[in-house]
Amino acid sequence: MSTVSVPGEAGDTEPAPPGRRFEPDLRAMTRINLRPIASPMPLGFFTVAIASAMTGCLQLGVFEAGDRRAVALCVLPAFALQLVVSVLAFGARDVIAATLMGTFAGSWLAYALVVGTGAAGGHRVLGVFNLAFLCFGALMAAVTRPKRALWLVLVVSLPRWAATGLAGLTGADWLGYTAGALGIAVALVATYAAFALMLEDMRSEEVLPIGRSGPAHTAVEGDLAVQLRNLERQAGVRRTL
Repeated sequence: MSTVSVPGEAGDTEPAPPGRRFEPDLRAMTRINLRPIASPMPLGFFTVAIASAMTGCLQLGVFEAGDRRAVALCVLPAFALQLVVSVLAFGARDVIAATLMGTFAGSWLAYALVVGTGAAGGHRVLGVFNLAFLCFGALMAAVTRPKRALWLVLVVSLPRWAATGLAGLTGADWLGYTAGALGIAVALVATYAAFALMLEDMRSEEVLPIGRSGPAHTAVEGDLAVQLRNLERQAGVRRTL
């Protein structure tokens, strides 16, 4: 009967089961390295605020119809910025923030391309797109409540997506104005969230209330042992996604 040595236990041997490949326990030899990064969320929220303010002003009539392409070009950089935020959030192991910011990035790109090119049927297509985004946002809002900053931005955004979608499908002016006003509200909420998170990062404590609860509160207030809990089961460490 063949024997093999278990790493880390010199002199000890265990019989290898017949017909099976012996797989040693490598836990004692494994090291998991984490690289701290700055929070990308203020950048993400400020980008939402600026893009929402631009599109909201267009819907409110602050800009003329001929300014649509210029607004689209101003919104286009939001795609790149929020894509960067999404990538960094994945690296920070925050799948909710990464998914939300990545989807926002795609929505700004779609808006900029449709409005900037003046594609035929753009109003109706964007109407359906916003209603689909409304469904996505409702699902995300259901799981982001402990992360109150994200949740609040989503809650304010939901009626805006609904009004924008219906305005695109029906052509009702009052729905467009309503969507524009809600866009300004989204911009204000996102600006508050970004500013609060920046102050928190600079002073290493909560300055303006954000309202974290549950796991989100524990993640910020807990010690290192809390941060590393179940690390071996997280994506990038476990064998499959």
